[in-house]
Amino acid sequence: MKFFERQLEHLTSLIVLVFGVYWASRAEDVLSGSLYGLDTAFWFWLAIAIPITHQVFVWITWRAELHYSTITRTFGKRGFIYYSVVFMILLVARPISITFLSISNQGSLQIDPRVLYIIALVLLVPILYSFYSLVKYFSGKRALGIDHFDSGYRGKPLVRKGIFKYVNNSMYVFGLLILWLPGLLLASKAALLAALFSHIYIWVHYFTVELPDMRVIYGSKPDGSS
Repeated sequence: MKFFERQLEHLTSLIVLVFGVYWASRAEDVLSGSLYGLDTAFWFWLAIAIPITHQVFVWITWRAELHYSTITRTFGKRGFIYYSVVFMILLVARPISITFLSISNQGSLQIDPRVLYIIALVLLVPILYSFYSLVKYFSGKRALGIDHFDSGYRGKPLVRKGIFKYVNNSMYVFGLLILWLPGLLLASKAALLAALFSHIYIWVHYFTVELPDMRVIYGSKPDGSS
């Protein structure tokens, strides 16, 4: 069944990742601190739960629409708008939750702040170029997954301009580096661990959801971002 294609691998990978971050979170100072009367553990698991919710939502919505047109049959042309609103809320919640986590756990990473600031500054360069390329060449609708809703995108060439000219899936490689910035700027072990989880998990999404879908939309051997 196309809806569940590669979802056993998705579930298995997710379980391994969750147990991995649980084990890592038990190390010294990883969950130290609190914010607004809530322990860092709360903010940490919230920062883990949001990307899981986001990516499971995308899997369900994309597959339901791509193979059964469920969203557009139910809501018509407004379906993509409704989907996009939920998508954006969950997307924005990811850096916000990590920022709160960083504040709760700030100073837990015992490294010279100047080193962390330099690393953050270096990461900022590809981050900004990625988002510039996204806006200028890729379009917001396509980044949201309009190709799953609009059959007119089928067979269209993949974007090969800006940063996409040099690195396939640039938003996954560089764009998600934005999640690392709060942990670096506030020296938070928990935030960096949550960012690592989110960055690895987006690749689980790519290989188990996006890549199979791209083969349907763009052809048998897609090699770029959708």
